[in-house]
Amino acid sequence: MRILQVMAGNSHGGAETAFVDTCIAMHQAGHDIEIVSRPNDVRIKAIEAAGIPVHLLPFGGKIDIFTPWKMKKIIRHFKPDIIQTWMSRGSDKTPAWNASMGIPRYHVVARLGGYYKMKYFKSCDYFITITPDIKTYLEKQGVPAQNVRVIHNFAETETVKTPINRANYGTPEDATLLLGLGRLHPAKAFDTLIKACAEMPDVHCWIAGEGPQRQELEALIQSLNVQDRVKLLGWRTDRAALLQAADICTFCSRFEPFGTVFVQAWAQETPVIVTKADGPRQFVRNGHDALLIEIDDIPALKEAVEKIRENKQLAAQLITNGRKRYEEEFTKEKTCAAYENYYTYITENKNSDKAA
Repeated sequence: MRILQVMAGNSHGGAETAFVDTCIAMHQAGHDIEIVSRPNDVRIKAIEAAGIPVHLLPFGGKIDIFTPWKMKKIIRHFKPDIIQTWMSRGSDKTPAWNASMGIPRYHVVARLGGYYKMKYFKSCDYFITITPDIKTYLEKQGVPAQNVRVIHNFAETETVKTPINRANYGTPEDATLLLGLGRLHPAKAFDTLIKACAEMPDVHCWIAGEGPQRQELEALIQSLNVQDRVKLLGWRTDRAALLQAADICTFCSRFEPFGTVFVQAWAQETPVIVTKADGPRQFVRNGHDALLIEIDDIPALKEAVEKIRENKQLAAQLITNGRKRYEEEFTKEKTCAAYENYYTYITENKNSDKAA
């Protein structure tokens, strides 16, 4: 199948990471993939290294007429069966098919990882959501249920060729090491994680990510005098190695429509603590495959860390059950099969097209 993937996106983020992983996975599954994206050093290099053609466009604001004009030329040349858009701006700039384009019918499928305003998705025929709640939201906005499907993000289980040496970050081998992964943004609540670490003198913490809150978090680390134990590692592409180096993955988000981090922890067999943000609470089973705590609850976070540290049986149970959940629901193979199944349904289901 010929699939054009469209992403404007930020420099870094969970959706951007899922975009790269999905494009490469579908390419490896044998589909003919091309990409339309903003320039970005990290994700474009990864996509091109996988052998996928990339078209770079500005994806500017309302006065940007070049992007949709150029997109039409790319579409006419590539002749996709499916155009999958990611988030609002990519969807807004993607033209719907019409007969005057002189190419076979294609379908625009928006992949949504949040609760976006529907005005940006006028060209979209179908939708993919990463949680049941987002699907329900779309149906309340008037999207027919048969035109929306829930498809989970998946987590890679990369082979770690070079394990991370804790000493390189001033972290003792016998210290309890917490790991936070994500964009440095208030929604991720890394400030809560840092404050909790400040109250646990024998705990170290690595935070891997980049974003607008870096200076604020650096100042917080300095003010709490935990710079020897809490490290901001920047944006990293070695997720598996980081998770394997850590004792506990801490996913403390205030707002999280899905949150692939807990799935990545399951895949790498790292016990995980999550907050009751929208995404994680829809999937994790408290005390079975993760520990679930209230948002911004520092005492609860500290208590959860202590439970895992002190109860080896609990830690082993979280690891075993988390890995089972990953294998049953969140592997690359299962996600790719779900995409392929939905694409086939779309291309064969002529009756629910909203345009002809």
